[in-house]
Amino acid sequence: MFLRLVISAVVVVLTGSTALAQSHTGSTKNGERIFQQHCVGCHGTSGDGLGPDIKELIVPPANFRAAKSRTKTDMDLYLAIKQGVLFSPMHGWADRLSDQEIRDVLNYIRSLAPFNPVG
Repeated sequence: MFLRLVISAVVVVLTGSTALAQSHTGSTKNGERIFQQHCVGCHGTSGDGLGPDIKELIVPPANFRAAKSRTKTDMDLYLAIKQGVLFSPMHGWADRLSDQEIRDVLNYIRSLAPFNPVG
């Protein structure tokens, strides 16, 4: 009985987290302002990864319009913004942006390239 309860709880957490990860609770307008201020240099004005600073980067920045990015969950993107991406020039923003500001940027990115789990 206990094992069945634990398994049920794990299933609820795992399936519920995907749904929660796709909820858009950010301000697109504020996200656009932050994106223009901090992200355009690498990710470009349209989120295509072709910003003016890419010639200085060994690892190219994410193209949010590509299927690889559009299939990532909101939680994947949120954590990449907050903590950075290992072995890439994408540093974490947790020390400069609040959790709400990170959600705002995520919401703006999704306005450029909506989530598409099929790819």
